[in-house]
Amino acid sequence: MSETNLKREFSKRDVQRMRNIITGNTGGATGVQAGYEKQQNEHIEGDIWEENGRKWTIKDGIKKTMSKLSHFKKLTLLPITCPTCSQPMKNTEYNKKMYSIHKMCIDCVAKMETKYKIEGKYESYTKGILNANKNNELDDFEAAVQDWLTSQNDTFVSEAGDIESWKGGKISELEIKNIKEYIAKLRATEL
Repeated sequence: MSETNLKREFSKRDVQRMRNIITGNTGGATGVQAGYEKQQNEHIEGDIWEENGRKWTIKDGIKKTMSKLSHFKKLTLLPITCPTCSQPMKNTEYNKKMYSIHKMCIDCVAKMETKYKIEGKYESYTKGILNANKNNELDDFEAAVQDWLTSQNDTFVSEAGDIESWKGGKISELEIKNIKEYIAKLRATEL
């Protein structure tokens, strides 16, 4: 075999690969590659950055996306352990409900309510919860009434795309005043 045959059979890349295998450097480069290299940014725990139109963060060593509803997602997630007693929280209906209200497990809520009963504060505790619920319902009702009053429109677009004109259903100023007074009266009464 002549020298020219060897040059034709093995390229520089092949020769470099054989050298790497013989020397034990099996992962070594056999050629030079050119191209686009993405800039690597190092981020640490708790950093928040934007990339490709999304917000990212690192929590517990894991890169996570941050959505607009992340805050609400945290409110519904049940922790592994109870924040009050550090006992494991089983994923039951009762623990989910008590955690969403009191931020503790059902056992801690039972202990707290028993303590309130012993101290004689249980009635005021339950009244406080009922009044808070009543006020939230009244807020929703008041917002619905206000929305209904501001959106009094006589024309509607049907499913077929036709514009329809409806008559009737007007409410007087006296009735509006009576509704607002009734809501205020309900808000002032304690349960």
